[in-house]
Amino acid sequence: MKKEIGLWVDHREAVIVELTEKGEQITRVKADADKQIRFAGGSRKDGLQTTESIRGKKLDAQLGKYFDNIIAQIRDAESIQIFGPGEAKNELAKRLEKDGLKEHIVAIETVDNMTDNQIAAKVRECFPA
Repeated sequence: MKKEIGLWVDHREAVIVELTEKGEQITRVKADADKQIRFAGGSRKDGLQTTESIRGKKLDAQLGKYFDNIIAQIRDAESIQIFGPGEAKNELAKRLEKDGLKEHIVAIETVDNMTDNQIAAKVRECFPA
């Protein structure tokens, strides 16, 4: 049986549903990223990096690690369905493209927050037995 995976993703968490012969397996990957990274002090205007740019770089690094963790879970899938409410799904798709996995993506869709059961049902709908 080919490995088919669907995942709901935002910047805080990914819910990965893997369809197997025995049913489905649900895995959660939590982001270690903080939307608002706080530093003491304000921006510096003397040509050095501003607090804002440092904050952005730290957030990018945390999200990169998060996406790496997701990709490690789904790398061997033959078909990948990605859905979620915000931009994280598109950012993940770009990372998959960089890793040479673009041809495995069968769908990218915008959806709202969902329960695990709703996510699993959506994946089963995309990959009927």
